[in-house]
Amino acid sequence: MTEFNDKAVLVKVGPEALLADVQAGRHTYFVDEPVASGGQDRGPTPYDLLLSALGACTAITLRLYATQKKWPLHGIEVRLSHQRVHEQDCQQCEQPGQMLEEVQKELRLIGPLTEEQRQRLEAISQKCPVQKTLLSSLRIVTQLLPETENPSS
Repeated sequence: MTEFNDKAVLVKVGPEALLADVQAGRHTYFVDEPVASGGQDRGPTPYDLLLSALGACTAITLRLYATQKKWPLHGIEVRLSHQRVHEQDCQQCEQPGQMLEEVQKELRLIGPLTEEQRQRLEAISQKCPVQKTLLSSLRIVTQLLPETENPSS
């Protein structure tokens, strides 16, 4: 059995609602689906969180890099969206599984940066750890645990 460390995230969903109660370290929050999808819209969706993680990691990576270089980067805005798109040059695009997940990421770099600095920061933005994880050969190992008598534990 794999032991979870302090950085483990615990997600609980009850018998009726789609509302997920999330505990990440000392932080707790809700994740939900929109009303139109059967949720209560009491929190961001799972995809909102995925994009938030990528956007935050991108901005933090850029802030660290610019600070280290002493570049005049006064602010960073990262706008992200997710969609499914047909594979380009796909000969069998109507068959299941012929779609790609695509994230559009727009960067706004605020401050009197040179064009060279802006281009370097754009390249660095693609090296944030979350983006590297998403683009890697990520393996997710699922283990079914025995049912407990107290579902709130």
